[in-house]
Amino acid sequence: MASAAEQLASNLNFAAFAKAEDLKKRIWFTLGALLVYRLGTYIPLPGINPDAFAQAFTQQSRGVLGVFNMFAGGAVERMAIFALGIMPYISASIIMQLMTSVVPSLEALKKEGEQGRKIINQYTRYGTVLLALVQAYGIAVGLESGSGIVTDPGWFFRISAVITLVGGTMFLMWLGEQITARGIGNGISLIIFAGIVAGLPSAISGTLELGRTGALSTGLILAIIVLAIVVIAVIVFFERAQRRLLIQYPKRQVGNRMFQGDTSHLPLKLNTAGVIPPIFASSLLLLPATVAGFTNTAELPAWAGGILATLGHGQPLYMALYAAMIAFFAFFYTAIVFNPKDTADQLKKHSGFIPGYRPGERTAEYIDYVLTRITVVGAIYLVVICLMPEFLISATGVPFYLGGTSLLIVVSVTLDTVAQIQGHLIAHQYEGLIKKSKLRGGKRGK
Repeated sequence: MASAAEQLASNLNFAAFAKAEDLKKRIWFTLGALLVYRLGTYIPLPGINPDAFAQAFTQQSRGVLGVFNMFAGGAVERMAIFALGIMPYISASIIMQLMTSVVPSLEALKKEGEQGRKIINQYTRYGTVLLALVQAYGIAVGLESGSGIVTDPGWFFRISAVITLVGGTMFLMWLGEQITARGIGNGISLIIFAGIVAGLPSAISGTLELGRTGALSTGLILAIIVLAIVVIAVIVFFERAQRRLLIQYPKRQVGNRMFQGDTSHLPLKLNTAGVIPPIFASSLLLLPATVAGFTNTAELPAWAGGILATLGHGQPLYMALYAAMIAFFAFFYTAIVFNPKDTADQLKKHSGFIPGYRPGERTAEYIDYVLTRITVVGAIYLVVICLMPEFLISATGVPFYLGGTSLLIVVSVTLDTVAQIQGHLIAHQYEGLIKKSKLRGGKRGK
């Protein structure tokens, strides 16, 4: 108990935080950037009739547009300049990561280190522009097909809408990169996080209003609150869960001195992919249906209308595809961010080994075996957490998207950001100790 209390006190070292000027600047920069993002979600797209669009959005809010609006921080509901959000960038990232696994030239770029990563990031930006152009034009055409939504339909509106929406997405992409470089945490994840958190108060107030009017029973509301708390606890547990592989280092002799062999651990996270699988899966499911939500279904071909109907929330095909995509991206992204062969080579290079397994290929096979098994558990955890709100909506008719994916993103990004803040504090304290030791050494020399 005492050690736990000491650890908590060290984590909450406000005195160290007060002295960490660089960390405070990073936090203020992050908050300022997120404030700019939130302001942009309230700037409307030119040429839109707000009342007519609000009526059209209300009819589609329980479908795909409701989820897309959650990721965009309410920008879709207001048809703001950030209505496309950051999803085109995420979709382009998916495509580039798939291509780096199948295209030899891109795979070679990936292995070139920092320079290759910069080239791949540039290709991702080009892909983002292309996807945003297609989606923005589709949205502009879809808005024109609505009754009275566009005040002056025509090519001028389409061109201005495309330029505005694409510019908004590119600005968000740039803003996310700036947060990552000059702020705290992953910029893209924080932008999505800010959008979800901004919508939670209205979702909670809407639920309480339904309870006041009798549309939802008090018992059901309490059950939803308890379920949300349990889900948060489960997410924290699984996000921190690790499988640690014992690593041993043999004795070594340096000159005439013999150093004792050391032991350490190779931590393998249960959910190595983090929040990427549900975000990727959501973006792919939203991509073909973004424009269709604004289009008159009577004008669509029969086969297209049938597909859109089966991809609605609560439909078996939607949930099956969502679960399959989450599981696929859990394994796919884990394979991208963690290479057992490279890890085994690094261990061999530093004379480390896993007891019972020969260094090199046998060690890589064992690490891959363990990683595959724990990723199965991680994928099941992600599927259950993300599908829970779908079943909740279908069973109770709760008219908002609460739980699952949103809570997963909020909790995971919060844990990651807190970990980065603690890392900056530890680095600051370490630098302070070095400076003090140098000053003491200088005084002794005098």
